[in-house]
Amino acid sequence: MKKLSEYLFLWALGGSIYYTFEVLVRGFSHWSMFFLGGVCLVFFAQQGIWTGWGEPMWKQVLWCTAFVTAGEFITGIFVNRIMRWNVWDYADQPFQIMGQICLPFTILFSGLCALGIILSGYLLHWLYGEKKPVFRVL
Repeated sequence: MKKLSEYLFLWALGGSIYYTFEVLVRGFSHWSMFFLGGVCLVFFAQQGIWTGWGEPMWKQVLWCTAFVTAGEFITGIFVNRIMRWNVWDYADQPFQIMGQICLPFTILFSGLCALGIILSGYLLHWLYGEKKPVFRVL
């Protein structure tokens, strides 16, 4: 039950943070971004737990950025191409793939990943008694 509580808490928090971030930056968002943001924060915490928070931050950010980018691509294919909800379109951005992901936003997301990794690690420690994360750059 504790793990379920952890996952639901992180999912709701991640969804809320990302949805709010998009509203502040873009002026609007979509429920699919709430869902994806939640899944991403759960992954940030889970990868830390799997590795005992022992991997250098650059590796954690790299893994999480790859996860977020893949999640955005898959979500984009579903919501933008299959469902035709037109939530976003990066077709006018440099280094984009099918208008669903692009390098500038991947770089932006890497910074958000770093914050999410730190936030998820400390929240799990403070609220659920999980192992205290120790972050190191190298």
